[in-house]
Amino acid sequence: MKKNIQPLLGSLAILAAITFTFFNFKTQAVHAETWQQPTVTLGTTLTTDQKQGTINTLTKDLDNSNYQTITVNGDTLVKYLNPSGSNFTSNSSVWSSAAVEKTSSGSGINVHILPYNGKNNITTITADQYKNAALTAGVSDANIYVTSAVPIDGSGALAGVYAAFDQNGSDLSQKQINAAQNEMSTLSDINQDNKGKDGYSDAQLNNAIAGAKSDMAKAGHNISVGQITTIVNNQLEKNNIQNIINNNQKQQIINILVQIRDSGALNSSNFKQQAQKLSNNIVDSAKGVFNKLNTQENRNFIQKIWDAIVNFFQNLF
Repeated sequence: MKKNIQPLLGSLAILAAITFTFFNFKTQAVHAETWQQPTVTLGTTLTTDQKQGTINTLTKDLDNSNYQTITVNGDTLVKYLNPSGSNFTSNSSVWSSAAVEKTSSGSGINVHILPYNGKNNITTITADQYKNAALTAGVSDANIYVTSAVPIDGSGALAGVYAAFDQNGSDLSQKQINAAQNEMSTLSDINQDNKGKDGYSDAQLNNAIAGAKSDMAKAGHNISVGQITTIVNNQLEKNNIQNIINNNQKQQIINILVQIRDSGALNSSNFKQQAQKLSNNIVDSAKGVFNKLNTQENRNFIQKIWDAIVNFFQNLF
């Protein structure tokens, strides 16, 4: 009798394993990205004319002439933004809108803030801040276009980006979205505090953050606060803003990077590649700023001494 039971138990175990694998595969398939065409997110408060004007603005640069639309309303803001500390309600107005176009693997995150009738109405969030927030939230390989028919901070557009990825099966982590929102708020405040200071730009700050994320990803998800602090110091110096960002602001940056670590973002094998790609993207889009960092007057003291020594011996021989 025991001899007959053992093969039966073995068969049941195999059947159970096959069944688990099948259902697990189906569960994963449900969350697989299903992008067929770009997604345009429209603020619910737009008038009929503003809605058409927004569509015209957002779709003019899309590679695909076909697109789907979704409406971003107060409930969308509550769902994605309130868990990070915002205070939106179902009745909140939404004007800022976005178009999201998925691109080939490894192309990175590109953000373009488009003028509406010749005017940039996104008053607070910069293109580089959108890029960094999208990266932290788990977005990858996408062209994102943002505009607004009226002057507004641009939060609605970012909520629309999150909704567009969820609509297309990405299943973004709310922990990462929370970290992204706090990051964007922190960087926006730091940028406003330092705006107009000689030797400072939003591009340098955001490049330092993107570089820090890349360095953190190389170190792994068990990276310590001390290691993050060292990375921040190195990146601020690399971007020549170590004497502009004060200690309080630096601590805020460390805090948001710790939150990004704790959100699970570093567990993604794609995060490091996207972070490095984002850093390259920021540098390429602000070459005038970063070229100045390589000029003689902005080199560090040791480099200047070494150059002097090299020049001395070259002249001597």
